Amino acid sequence: MKTALITGASNGIGLELAKVHASNGDNLVLVARSKSKLDELKAELEKQYKISVHTIGKDLSAPNAALDVYMETTDKHIQIDYLINNAGFGDFGMFYETDWNKEAQMINLNMTALTQFTKLYVKDMVKRKSGKIMNVASMAAFQSGPTMAVYYATKAYVLSFSEAVDNEVRDKGVTITTLCPGPTESGFQAAANLEESKLFKGKKLPTSKEVAEYGYKAMMQGKTIAIHGLMNAIMAYAIRFVPRSLVVKLVRKVQEKAH
Repeated sequence: MKTALITGASNGIGLELAKVHASNGDNLVLVARSKSKLDELKAELEKQYKISVHTIGKDLSAPNAALDVYMETTDKHIQIDYLINNAGFGDFGMFYETDWNKEAQMINLNMTALTQFTKLYVKDMVKRKSGKIMNVASMAAFQSGPTMAVYYATKAYVLSFSEAVDNEVRDKGVTITTLCPGPTESGFQAAANLEESKLFKGKKLPTSKEVAEYGYKAMMQGKTIAIHGLMNAIMAYAIRFVPRSLVVKLVRKVQEKAH
């Protein structure tokens, strides 16, 4: 049996990814701040799928949190075959008004923890000449984002970093897939204060389950970039041919609060 480590597994896309892996017979290591939520999920998945689930309650925005998780899996002799860096959050507001402490946490979680997890586990995968990593970015990775400046920048980093490392390790039997969902029905918009944004308000959005199933297939196929939704894919590629100054204005218009 193979084992998948999933961060941010207590809700949204991470929770659905845990269910997809469990239904395919994979053991799980689930990481999130809320250990009680993870333990509820553990009981449900172990009973339903007869797999083994190990839970780790950890705030991944803390320094070296990824190393702590890596040491725990190593000490318990758990080999990680699939690493899914899904944990992340955003914040909405003008950069000159937003809270620096929240942004520092965002940078630590969205970029530093993801990079450290990849660093630690990819070494083992390269040694074994097998393994798959999914780093969850966003449609935000393809352009700048006024009113969510730091979040968009962190996701651009995830895409750029993941593409580069995928190129380095692909001939070693390891693949890195960057999943880029568009707006999705999940807890993200509430956490980022985005419910009133034109991007979300009154829109029929894809579910976390749909995005998770798509991401799982893309990772198993070894895709480098996986953009969920045809319109999102068209937009991601069309942006290249539009002046950046215009794209920035359009993004701000779309994200401003609906009146």
